[in-house]
Amino acid sequence: MIFTKHFRKYYLIYAIPLILGLAVLIAVDYFQLIIPEVTGDIIGTYRRANQDIAAGAIITEDSLLRQILPHLGKLLILLAIVAFGRFLWRLFIFGTSRKIEEDVRNEMFEHATKLSNSFYSKEKVGGLMTYFINDLGAVRMAFGPGLLMIVDGIFLGGLTLYKMFKMDVMMTVYAFIPMVALAILMFILRKSMREKFRARQESFESMSDYVQENLSGISVIKAYVKEASSALRFEYRTKDFFDKNIAFVRQRLYFQMAITIAINTVIFTLIGYGSYLVIYHTFTPEDLMVYLTYFGTLTWPVMALVRVITISSQAGASAQRIGEFFDAEIEVNDDLAVETPELCGSITASNLSFSYPDDPEILILKDISFEIKEGEMVGILGRTGSGKSTLVDLLLRVYNVELDTLYIDSHDIITIPLKQLRDTIGYVPQDNFLFSDTIKANIGFSQAEIDIEKVVDAAKLSDVYTNIIEFKEGFDTILGERGVTVSGGQKQRISIARALTKDPKVLILDDSVSAVDTKTEEAIIKNLSQVRKNKTTIFIAHRISTVRHMDKILLLDDGKLVGNGSHEELLKVSPLYQEMVRLQTLDRLEDEKGGDLDA
Repeated sequence: MIFTKHFRKYYLIYAIPLILGLAVLIAVDYFQLIIPEVTGDIIGTYRRANQDIAAGAIITEDSLLRQILPHLGKLLILLAIVAFGRFLWRLFIFGTSRKIEEDVRNEMFEHATKLSNSFYSKEKVGGLMTYFINDLGAVRMAFGPGLLMIVDGIFLGGLTLYKMFKMDVMMTVYAFIPMVALAILMFILRKSMREKFRARQESFESMSDYVQENLSGISVIKAYVKEASSALRFEYRTKDFFDKNIAFVRQRLYFQMAITIAINTVIFTLIGYGSYLVIYHTFTPEDLMVYLTYFGTLTWPVMALVRVITISSQAGASAQRIGEFFDAEIEVNDDLAVETPELCGSITASNLSFSYPDDPEILILKDISFEIKEGEMVGILGRTGSGKSTLVDLLLRVYNVELDTLYIDSHDIITIPLKQLRDTIGYVPQDNFLFSDTIKANIGFSQAEIDIEKVVDAAKLSDVYTNIIEFKEGFDTILGERGVTVSGGQKQRISIARALTKDPKVLILDDSVSAVDTKTEEAIIKNLSQVRKNKTTIFIAHRISTVRHMDKILLLDDGKLVGNGSHEELLKVSPLYQEMVRLQTLDRLEDEKGGDLDA
């Protein structure tokens, strides 16, 4: 059983079905122990009949049958009660454990969606998946079979021992001594079992993470002809998992072997000692049969308690791992949020500085101040590593910022409820992540019910409609994992369409037209300028061509705002901007010259 803080509440939530299941289980155990007595009565009836016949009495089959039938009827009723009871306790206990597993998994996923990027920068997806599958399965076993076995073992074992003591004290003492020794041994080795299972789970996590990472990067592995070395490293991980798993299983088998040997030894002793009692008329043959049946019944509680040791060791290790996941701090939250009116889309930064939580000494953004008015189309330009994407992350509150440094419509971003803030902003990320679903579902991702007309309109505005209708299934085409079945430019434009269906007050495109040609880029920007009048649009870009016609350009360099103005204004006052224009103009001329030579 598990009583850690994240799991004990489920005993209260599901108290009624668990109590009903355990009550039925105890009732089944009680009726189950009557069966040997009834069986003994049947055997005794036959034995006494044989004795009477040997003494010269005449007993017909009908009279013998009349003596046996009441016992047989009682036996059938008991068997029916036990069979139906076993169905009921399985329904209550095992069914409840599955519901608990579902609740915990949902709670884990909800918690995972609230964790910040700093958490995922340290943890790997493959490793986290083991929490949701293997570890959660081990926890479920504690709530289902584990709870069943510990209650069944204690009650059935205790009641069986009571009946055995009632029949013969000394013989029961002989039978019980090795069982007590085994129980003590199991308790001593429980910690070792738990540690071995935790090592097994951590090895499985490492193997799972390696598989996930390599399958995601399979194209890179093939391009660098690293299939053999990747397979060799995977073989090392599987060997480590195999060794740790075998170490765990071997210790569990030692337990089971010790119990089997002990039980067989006791049975041998009981048969010998019981036969002695029968010979000297202390026991009848049916008494010996009933006693041996009780001992056979006792072997299940003993085996169950051994299994409980294994289950609790596994569940304890897994519950600790899941508990560590639950204890991971939700850094971005609504603790300071207040009720906020509908947002319009103006943005103000005032002496904004930022460093990532895992490296607070290095400032990524340094004392930035700017204003973006509602309805403006703004470009954010800068070289790689200048802080452009970080600024977007702060607008989406992927990370926390200091109070009084970043505002939406004069509201401090820290005080705006997260849902309201993110509902206000449409975002096209740099990596253009697409889900393994239809194109229609990907574009209509923000809608509770997909409106195909809005999906089609968004596809046209992002200049991807023509590409989509050329696919055999059109908008119902299923994309591969992360959108691998479409080109980079198509992924970018589908991502843009997805943001447009949201029709946000603020639209942010993070380097979202870098994979399309200049003509397509111009078409997308033109479409956006028409449909997003009076709504704020922010383009993060490397190319001057992307931002040159926008209302305002914010120029970043090494985390500092070094330019703020239109294309023409920056050309006059910013040496960095002038240099970027010159270099990109030269690059374009060289490309055009190369094209002419090729022609």
